[in-house]
Amino acid sequence: MKRSIVIIAAAAFAAIAAVATAAQAARPDPAASIERGRYLVHIGGCNDCHTAGYPESAGKVAEADWLTGSAVGFQGPWGTTYPANLRLAVDRMTEAQFVARARSEMRPPMPWFNLRAMTDGDLRAMYRYVRSLGPKGDPAPSYAAPGAKVATPYIVFVPQNLPQQTAAR
Repeated sequence: MKRSIVIIAAAAFAAIAAVATAAQAARPDPAASIERGRYLVHIGGCNDCHTAGYPESAGKVAEADWLTGSAVGFQGPWGTTYPANLRLAVDRMTEAQFVARARSEMRPPMPWFNLRAMTDGDLRAMYRYVRSLGPKGDPAPSYAAPGAKVATPYIVFVPQNLPQQTAAR
């Protein structure tokens, strides 16, 4: 009888250990999630617009200065938009709010449709990475409606020299 109690106790302990191990494995590693977010931000081209001077320097901007926005606007029929300071924006959002915002339509040239195609896990990793950088910098200039004059540098984001369309007969 004593032997069967020992066997039952050992089996129960093994089952509890297995459940605890499975629960630990299911819990994401925060460092891995942040590194995944860094990778996605980097290869996703987020710095191209959201980090001042990034394309002009061939990406030679210190990571400590990434994602602080830009005062160079993009102008088109929608008005003039500015790349947000993501570090300040994310600092004011919960992870759920960030994921919802990433799935929302945004003004050009933001490729919101690419964010919409990402998994929730990828978006959460990006949020965690940006959040890990901490708030820094100033907010980007506010959106300017079509026809409004802006005092900042801007890029005209409208195709030029398009071929003429022939009238439908």
